[in-house]
Amino acid sequence: MKKRISSGSPYEAVIGYSRAVVAGDWCFVSGCTGAESDGRFLPDIARQAENALNVIRQALADAGFDLSDVVRVQYTVTNRGLVDDLAPALAAAFGEIRPAATMVFADLIHPEMLVEIEVTALRG
Repeated sequence: MKKRISSGSPYEAVIGYSRAVVAGDWCFVSGCTGAESDGRFLPDIARQAENALNVIRQALADAGFDLSDVVRVQYTVTNRGLVDDLAPALAAAFGEIRPAATMVFADLIHPEMLVEIEVTALRG
């Protein structure tokens, strides 16, 4: 049985995805970015990451999970030169959890997007 979680983002309907999907003890959270609810983007990668992590926390909570349940994370970053500014936000969120992680460098949908964070969580 699958449960779909929506954050209300307009992208969910336009592109056709759920913020998160729960399947048994697993929760898969789609990539989250630095877009605010009004569609504007926060001005720097650290604040964008914090915003993305807050959206992830809320999606996990809505699904009955917690950030400490995260076992896998993928970061998509637009520029290698931004990693030093990004690292403190990631360490604050995942420093004690230490999930398996991958960082990819690529363009994102909007030029203002600097980072996208996607997680997989396992309950128990």
